Amino acid sequence: MLFFSSSLPGMPRHSRRWAALAAVASMTVGGALAGPAAAASEGPVAVQAQAAQAPALSLQQATALALEHNPGLRAARQALAASDGAVLQSQARPNPELAYSQEDARRATRSVTLQWNQTVEVGGKRAARMRVAERGRDVAQAELAAAEAALRADVRAAFYGLLAAQQRVDLSGQTLEIARGAREAAAKRVAAGKSAPLEETKARVAESGAQLELDRARSALRVARSQMQALWGDAVRPFGEADGAVDALPEVPSLQALQQRMQEAPAVLRARQALEQSRAAADLERARRLPDPTVSLGVKRATEVGRNQLVIGVSVPLPVLDTNRGNQLQALRLADQAEDQLQATRIDLQAQLFEARELLQTSRSQASQLAGEVLPAARSAYELASRGFALGKFAYLDVLDAQRTWSEARAQYLDQLLATHRAAADIDRLLGGESAPTQRPASDRFAP
Repeated sequence: MLFFSSSLPGMPRHSRRWAALAAVASMTVGGALAGPAAAASEGPVAVQAQAAQAPALSLQQATALALEHNPGLRAARQALAASDGAVLQSQARPNPELAYSQEDARRATRSVTLQWNQTVEVGGKRAARMRVAERGRDVAQAELAAAEAALRADVRAAFYGLLAAQQRVDLSGQTLEIARGAREAAAKRVAAGKSAPLEETKARVAESGAQLELDRARSALRVARSQMQALWGDAVRPFGEADGAVDALPEVPSLQALQQRMQEAPAVLRARQALEQSRAAADLERARRLPDPTVSLGVKRATEVGRNQLVIGVSVPLPVLDTNRGNQLQALRLADQAEDQLQATRIDLQAQLFEARELLQTSRSQASQLAGEVLPAARSAYELASRGFALGKFAYLDVLDAQRTWSEARAQYLDQLLATHRAAADIDRLLGGESAPTQRPASDRFAP
């Protein structure tokens, strides 16, 4: 805290007052402006420091966090828990009814009746109602399995997207270092009079382009980390770099294996359980066409007679005006709709599986070809062009072209690796399983 004296020598009193106020205002405004600036300058550094100190993140850890904290999966679990209440309620029987009636208001001639009425369900209504509730619980269970499979696939795609983003940052940094070295070499050649100043200008432009590419790669990495964090819901957990091999690619499943697993796919199970629930609902509406009788038992006190009388009765609704035909027809048509929906789900699932498998096979093949043929050739061409430029045998345009070709080949290789993992994640999403990645041969490993 700063204190300003009210008696500054050589200055009038009102001038001293304004000087003190000006000093306080300048310090307050300066602190307010310096605070956000300091936070903005230290924010990224602090975030990077936290990421560097945080432990590495594995695919198993990311999946466990998502399964525990993802709000969408929690909602599916709550839906399953709610279905237990529906099952419990379906077991309840109709409540009894206690009736009181009085005839005549005079004490000498009045009669009072106290009666117990109980509706009796016939035609298997209670059993049919319980089957509907149980099938509804099976539908909720299938929806939970589908949500879990989708979440696992999302986590896998996000994790390998994060690995690819990390690799892009590394590649962009290496490209920047190469461009900086080429610019320094061009500057030396220009200073020695061996090259025209235009080559140094081109090298500076190439270095600036590499710096922009590095900035874009870092931005994409921040987005990938945010997408991974979003799958954990409100579980804020700092994590370091993703720990995994982006070039550990899954095997391509056979068509026969996909056909066998398709019958247990989450979408098929959900459609099958929905069909069973619709059929149970149709049985319930069919059972409701029979009216439920009501049995009555009571006692009547007749004052004139001076004694109690037993009252027994049965009432049955007459299905004359309402025979429940409309509800039966609706339930039967909904069951037909569920059966057609099951068939449509199987056909759609088969088409999606074939498309995902083709994408997996194609991207995996292209990644292998890039790693085995294109990348080594592009790197060799760049190294030859660099040595030739240093010896004065090649122009700088040749070096730039070779460098661009090598950078594009590495970026394309990363794209194919990421496409492979996303296709495998789509298959896992559709089938509800998990493809095991296989280690690539040493000659095919990712090597920037």
